[in-house]
Amino acid sequence: MSHPSTPVVRNIAAVEAQAVERTRGAAIQILIGPADGAPNFITRRFTLAPGGRIPSHRHATIEHEQFILAGTMVIGLDNREVAATEGDSVFIPAGVAHWYENRTDEPVAFLCMVPQTSEYQTEWLEGPAE
Repeated sequence: MSHPSTPVVRNIAAVEAQAVERTRGAAIQILIGPADGAPNFITRRFTLAPGGRIPSHRHATIEHEQFILAGTMVIGLDNREVAATEGDSVFIPAGVAHWYENRTDEPVAFLCMVPQTSEYQTEWLEGPAE
């Protein structure tokens, strides 16, 4: 059986963090994605500084699967708030409005895996975080 893609092993230190547009104190690293030949999923690492916020938004056709690596944050899921802390897994179905806020004095880090698709669209439900 042949493999169309080449396997990739990369240390996180080799991936530059980029500020996330419309947020306060959020950065993203694309750990594995289309540029690496991954045809189906994108693995991203987000960090959220103390006081950081990612405003409310949703994706009509895209689910999110997340794992909290460090810290504690509050996640809004439609009309409820939940605390997510190191070791927690989070599933956000397509169409669910969600936001993130770090209300602690420690940074938060989490992985977020999403399908690789040309149909990835974000509907922002709040203005940019200030």
